[in-house]
Amino acid sequence: MRWNSVFAILLFALCFGFAALAFQMQSDPSQPGRSGISEKTATASSLTYEASTTNDTADSADDQLAAKPSPQDFQRGSRRWGGRRRRDPNDRGGVPLWKNEAADPGDVFTFVRIQYNSYRGRYRWNTDYPDADLNLSYRLQQLTSIKTDPNGKILRLTDEDLFKYPFIYIIEPGGMALSEDEVVALRSYLERGGFLMVDDFWGEAEWDNFAGELKRVFPNRPIEDIPLEHEIFNIVYKLKKKPLIPSVHAYQSGNWTERWDAQEPHYRCVKDDSGRLMTVICHNTDLGDGWEQEGTDSGYFEAYSEPYAYPLGINIVTYAMTH
Repeated sequence: MRWNSVFAILLFALCFGFAALAFQMQSDPSQPGRSGISEKTATASSLTYEASTTNDTADSADDQLAAKPSPQDFQRGSRRWGGRRRRDPNDRGGVPLWKNEAADPGDVFTFVRIQYNSYRGRYRWNTDYPDADLNLSYRLQQLTSIKTDPNGKILRLTDEDLFKYPFIYIIEPGGMALSEDEVVALRSYLERGGFLMVDDFWGEAEWDNFAGELKRVFPNRPIEDIPLEHEIFNIVYKLKKKPLIPSVHAYQSGNWTERWDAQEPHYRCVKDDSGRLMTVICHNTDLGDGWEQEGTDSGYFEAYSEPYAYPLGINIVTYAMTH
């Protein structure tokens, strides 16, 4: 898997640091698809929740990445969007387009969503699509020096293009059913340096199904808890706790979790032989809704999207691209 050029670009970005661009959503009237913009004017104020930056001392390349941003990057802006409005990938819902001038395609991060089959014919792979993918991609290019594809991709695990992309995302895998070919492909992808983020599944029954599928991929590798001290929670933004992020609908109903048997968030992983995290498994939490629904409810944005979903999402992508 040839991702050395991606890593080189990230190291080059250290010379310039992360852009303190803030959450100032300035739309371009010349761009199509403005109907999805949710305008919520708010005064700029610094992040005052549970995320904060790491220490200024930076010894390694990853430490230098971690030292750059500040909470002031996450100022509430004048335009936010998102909200389960459609499944048409051509409708960006107001998310701006951008160009990566003179960038080699191999040097550009692409958010890759995995399409999979589910038991009982329930298709969950496209939950939060396309808003979550578009919004996180926009925030990455806005708040970091990572060159980011504005569109993202949908692939199956058996797609021959899978190995072109170092990061893949699976959502709501509580009913996921992998074929034997998909099991083999995912094992090969992860052992050759790929990274999988899993998100938005709740309770013990959904965990048991997903864990069973993952054990088919790695029968001899343990699924481990990720401690709060790990880079995943500190590499760019330092989180003071492991967040439980409910859906916006649960939040608006006055609930802080999705179900009775999902009272505690879990962040787990499978490691390779060198100790690199091949997966980050986000269970009893929903980062995807934090990205997708940032424009739906200002209270939800301030309580979950701003302090948790975006900082942790940026941390996970940065880890995936530098390890």
